[in-house]
Amino acid sequence: MPRTAARRGLGLALLALSLLVSPTARAVQPGEVLPDPKLEARARDISAGLRCLVCQNQSIDDSDAPLARDLRLIVRERLRQGDDDKAVVDYVVRRYGEFVLLRPVLAWHTALLWLTPLLALLLGGFALWRGARRRRPPAPAALSPAEEAAVADLIRRP
Repeated sequence: MPRTAARRGLGLALLALSLLVSPTARAVQPGEVLPDPKLEARARDISAGLRCLVCQNQSIDDSDAPLARDLRLIVRERLRQGDDDKAVVDYVVRRYGEFVLLRPVLAWHTALLWLTPLLALLLGGFALWRGARRRRPPAPAALSPAEEAAVADLIRRP
């Protein structure tokens, strides 16, 4: 019995290790890959920063959604036409809006989005500070002369 438990534990450990070591699966199909490795690397870099509008929490490079595939093809087509990386991203943003960016631009209309984590940390720190101040025990009151005499009497006793 201990042998099968040990084998099972070893099997689970190997499975966990293989999951940790395995590369991330990409949704890019072989037919989408550009023949020029430099262009393909640029396309991967751009697609890693673009959000899948269907999945909304994945890049188009990681998503299997048909719209993500269409966006990957648009990125590759624009690169083949000679656009630089910024022009490709600008084209996609003009077409689909800023929501398509996984990392939003830093501008006045997105200031709240960028400042919210900082504000949350500051408010949390202030709340902790206030809570710590409230929990301090009150300073002990001074002893009356009668209490001081009683303490002195207790100290003198053998």
